[in-house]
Amino acid sequence: MSSKTRTPLQGGLAADVRRRLERRLGSALRRARSDGRTVLVSASWPLTGSHDPSAIVAGARRPGQPWFCFEQPDRDGFALAALGCVTELRAAGADRFARVSAQWRELVARAEADSASGPPGSGLTAVGGFAFAPDGGAAPAWDGFAAASLIVPELTLVRRAGQTWLTVNAEVAGDDLAEDVVDRLERRVAGLRAAALPLLDPAPTGRHAVASPMPPAHFEAAVAGAVKRIRGGEMEKIVLAREVEVHAPNNHDAAAVFGVLREANASSFVFAVGRGDATFVGATPELLVRREGQRATTVALAGSTRRSADPAVDDHLGEALLRSEKDREENAIVARRIARALRPHSVWVTAAPEPVVVRVANIQHLACPIRAQLATPLGAIELVAQLHPTPAVGAEPSSALGLIPALEGLDRGWYAGPVGWTDGGGDGEFCVALRSALLRGRIARCYAGCGIVADSEPAAELAESELKLGVMLPALVG
Repeated sequence: MSSKTRTPLQGGLAADVRRRLERRLGSALRRARSDGRTVLVSASWPLTGSHDPSAIVAGARRPGQPWFCFEQPDRDGFALAALGCVTELRAAGADRFARVSAQWRELVARAEADSASGPPGSGLTAVGGFAFAPDGGAAPAWDGFAAASLIVPELTLVRRAGQTWLTVNAEVAGDDLAEDVVDRLERRVAGLRAAALPLLDPAPTGRHAVASPMPPAHFEAAVAGAVKRIRGGEMEKIVLAREVEVHAPNNHDAAAVFGVLREANASSFVFAVGRGDATFVGATPELLVRREGQRATTVALAGSTRRSADPAVDDHLGEALLRSEKDREENAIVARRIARALRPHSVWVTAAPEPVVVRVANIQHLACPIRAQLATPLGAIELVAQLHPTPAVGAEPSSALGLIPALEGLDRGWYAGPVGWTDGGGDGEFCVALRSALLRGRIARCYAGCGIVADSEPAAELAESELKLGVMLPALVG
């Protein structure tokens, strides 16, 4: 790339970028005037130096404007952040993945977009997520979070290995003028500013209150009921979740919460999805699927224990987790299901022969990496459809999924659903939205779940849920 293309963040559009946009807009407008349909235009270029995409987006967002941040800091500093909405792809019901995927393919086929030449996630992308259940998110608390919702943003910033790329998108109709669209994008880019994420108020006026809509005894009773069904042969495993509310003296600052989570969970996927006056934010260790060309990567993550500040004790806890028959079987159930789902679409599927211990901020998990060479050209969204929900967040067999809302007594919304991004070529990655909270005004609704098998004990599962809630609570109450 020429030095002219490496536009300073605050410098608007470089001359060659502007010319490229004008050419693409000219072609798009001719097509829009010919067939009476809108056309998406997209252009990308590298910025000078490394930037903080999430901080830039958090600082530039306007009230009520959609925004999205998705990071895994330990993976070459990967960060993808997006701002605004050019168009939204929405669906609900059992076929929501297929419908959103079809909408995305149609949009990409008509787009005037740069060919991908930057890091993964640069260029034309759609960002967002899906509810856990086909019609999830119907509760008032989840207003704005459709059962399936991917957004094509106005701006996307992607950083990896110290390099940052910026993408601008616009949807044009036949009566638009190219110079007006370019001028609008110019002003949008020129308004971006490099800034740090805000900090949590260390001494807020007033006190936080933590409350559970359902008493802990309800969760223990649900676990006991599930164990009885498992021992009776109705199913092998089911995951049950709890909801805990954090009432703050002032509105929760989603960007500050995201910053705390990012600092404490560098190896996890840290995400924030803002819709209207609410933000769904979390730090999850679980990758649902990453699609890179014909290669799919995922992980069976199930089986947990606590961390210790003493390295020797921490190692001992990890070794005990590796030897735990209950946790190994929980992990094996997930691994078998994932491999079974991928096999019909793959040349080969391989899973690690033994699980490994993955350590995150306050918890250790058993993880079994799984890779597949795809035989059919399934895109990231279509792979999500094949895998979600895994038994790590759902049930085995899947016919037992209907028991989850009856036992839990809550609408999970996007908790335990897929959150991530996909590009025009079908590549992308989605995490499983665990260790998460829905922030709206002064109320944060936190979620954590536990895998229940035949040997599960209600009191122990309640303690594990508290351990998992320990990822979010410190970020909310300071």
